[in-house]
Amino acid sequence: MSARSLAFLLLAPLVLVGCHRHDFPTYPANYREYAYVTNGGSGTVTVIDVVNSRVDREIPVGQNPVAVAASPTRNEVYVVDSGAPGVNGSLAIIDAEHNAVAQNIPLRMQPVAIDLDKAGDFAYIANAGSNSISVIDLKERREVARIGTGEQPDSATISPDGKTLVVANRGGNSVTLIDPTARTVRAVFTGCPGATDPVILPDSSKAFVACSAGHQVMAIALARFEAGPDEHPAVPDRLETLMDVGRAPVNLALKPDGGELFVSNSLSDSISEVVTNTADVGGAYMMGDDPVDGLVSHDNSLLYVANQRSQYVAVYSIDDGKLIGSIRVGDGPSALAFSANGFLLFAVDSRSGDVAVVRTASNSLFTLLPTGRDPNAIAVKAFRL
Repeated sequence: MSARSLAFLLLAPLVLVGCHRHDFPTYPANYREYAYVTNGGSGTVTVIDVVNSRVDREIPVGQNPVAVAASPTRNEVYVVDSGAPGVNGSLAIIDAEHNAVAQNIPLRMQPVAIDLDKAGDFAYIANAGSNSISVIDLKERREVARIGTGEQPDSATISPDGKTLVVANRGGNSVTLIDPTARTVRAVFTGCPGATDPVILPDSSKAFVACSAGHQVMAIALARFEAGPDEHPAVPDRLETLMDVGRAPVNLALKPDGGELFVSNSLSDSISEVVTNTADVGGAYMMGDDPVDGLVSHDNSLLYVANQRSQYVAVYSIDDGKLIGSIRVGDGPSALAFSANGFLLFAVDSRSGDVAVVRTASNSLFTLLPTGRDPNAIAVKAFRL
């Protein structure tokens, strides 16, 4: 932990006078909730006990963990280890009840991202170094398919209805659409420089992909399917439009209701607001120095934006269309996550090596918790024993 973080922790009791544990929700005795933070520089995952707002432990998981996802149906967490140069990566399965690695599954070259289907049965992992997607059967604990993509896939998202896997190929400046059931490529769309961070509407009708090496967001109308035993596309996938936003859009934050999309434009220090059903782009709103991650509150009212070249998370009122404040966190906030009930916001600070814990009721810092070196991603898992 940096000297700055240590000093802040020593001062925290003075700064947070009046913020008592009774201000927090009460939980049943059998309730557990943890935040898992991948530390790329130390090959570990820091486990944060959310209920008690403290570090629980640090788990070795490989050489370079870069992504993490929590199972929606099992008490498991999955950590992607990108591995060393020239060496295949792996997937560490963490038993959340004991916070220990239960198994490691070999992957392909340079895996960098993961998404899970709604049932939590399959994981889809983007292998940037082998231009492929690994399909992992999480029950059988093994790779069951490998699907070719464009060059250097850096992210993959499965649609809510499970019928489309959207892969952003950063190196190939393209988007690959995959049929997860047949495990075949269904369509490819080019013309998206530095394609990254796909999001899909809740009704699975449309996908958006950020063109991070340019200044646009690609909108793709996803295929509609006929019902029946031989289900097949009644209307094919099609490119809907390319929308102009700010420079270097790197992250897309979708409202839970799917009505609006917020684009973090890292080189413009701004966000752009997109109306998803019409693909209309609103004005640019200044957020801070290098916005790289956004997260919309559960009630669709607030957008939190991590500004990586600063010490602040910006708070934007969606209804009012304006910046309403900034929360001072650690140095280099780069990834955000809510607690299960939305009472807490976690901001991963990549440069100071800590996680800021923010109370969303007051948008105020509660505490800073140390992590390993170079933290880069976070996922939260809540369950009852």
